[in-house]
Amino acid sequence: MKIDATRVAALAVLLYGAKRYWRNWGTTKDECAMKLPGDELLREPLVKTTEGVWIDLPVEQVWPWVVQLGQDRGGCYTYDTVESACGLDHHSADRIHAEWQNLSAGDTVRFAPPGWLGRRDGVTLPVAKVIPQEAIVLHGSPPAIPWDIVWSIHLMPRWDDRCRLLVRTRVGLRHPAEVVALSLAGPLHSALTRRMLLGIKHRAERHRDSAVVEASSS
Repeated sequence: MKIDATRVAALAVLLYGAKRYWRNWGTTKDECAMKLPGDELLREPLVKTTEGVWIDLPVEQVWPWVVQLGQDRGGCYTYDTVESACGLDHHSADRIHAEWQNLSAGDTVRFAPPGWLGRRDGVTLPVAKVIPQEAIVLHGSPPAIPWDIVWSIHLMPRWDDRCRLLVRTRVGLRHPAEVVALSLAGPLHSALTRRMLLGIKHRAERHRDSAVVEASSS
């Protein structure tokens, strides 16, 4: 029993140290504490992270990259080669697509294709709210996915030529084992989120003068 207690304590210390390193990357305490659209959908999450990046462009030039997110749309701007090797079949867009610029409440955003890991419908999150050029809020819950989760992405203008891009994740858990499992997955989730934020930033800044590419020309 003493050995088990020691192992549990060691695991707790490890998870706490890892959490302090990866959680809330790139954001200030004020940004982590501020109320954002979508927070009202899950008022007391057991897990909450907010990550962000500066982009040297106005909001209207970044939004087209954000709104086309999705495995079957513009991809997730992360590690396509690794994710495709895992069966996720991600292909991140390097241009703005007109056919992927419409997203409304009631739509879904896909993160894994049908059949992935035996899941008939893959992994999708329903769109709960879209505030054009400001926020996209996704909200999933059992039985479609294991946990109650709100995942939201936010654009905030800063001066005339810069903006903040934030991603907030709020998860409601039911069992202690789920807390441990999600803590173990936390660094991976954070790495993917950082890559996505930087992927959007680099694409938008590289193509700062690009207009929306018409679907007919793709």
